[in-house]
Amino acid sequence: MPETMARPPETMTAASPLPQGATLSSAASAAPASAPQRVNFHNSTAVRIGLLMAGIASLLSALPAMALGFLGLAIWWIGAGFLSVYLYRRRTGQFLTVDSGLRMGWITGLLGSTITSVVFTVSVVPLIRGGKLASLYEDQFRKMYGNDANVQQALKMMENPSSLAMVVVLVLFFFFLVITCLCTAGGALGAKLVGGVTGPRP
Repeated sequence: MPETMARPPETMTAASPLPQGATLSSAASAAPASAPQRVNFHNSTAVRIGLLMAGIASLLSALPAMALGFLGLAIWWIGAGFLSVYLYRRRTGQFLTVDSGLRMGWITGLLGSTITSVVFTVSVVPLIRGGKLASLYEDQFRKMYGNDANVQQALKMMENPSSLAMVVVLVLFFFFLVITCLCTAGGALGAKLVGGVTGPRP
């Protein structure tokens, strides 16, 4: 009787074969091409839009007819952050989360505070050199507060160049904080309201 050798059972592979005609390259091409670009200073589109809105808001804030005090400051810079998100969403078609909106508003605010600081410094330096800045504040303070002793002491401090320089630095720091915070808030509001509504620009 011939001996029969037992054949081992055929094992099935766990991985399923690719469909007929499919290749690894075609399967890889089916994956998404690239992830959405992060909103930061390496994003040229975000920087261009932020610079545009920062320039417009700086101009509106500097115009006497449009400068409405602190109310105008809030309107223009919150609007700048809001519109920067709207324009970025419209230009790229990318959905913006609140975090991305915060970053977009922060970029706009940082650029806006830089523009405002440069304009303020350029306009103030000639007054400081000519000694006119202290007299300008003196006239305004006397109209507002009269001959108050504290006001007189503050005016004497401003006659000192080092004290005057400190006042300028504090004003620039104030601009930085206020403009950046307002734009960041506007960016978050824009992402909440229009960050995923409008489509890309044709």
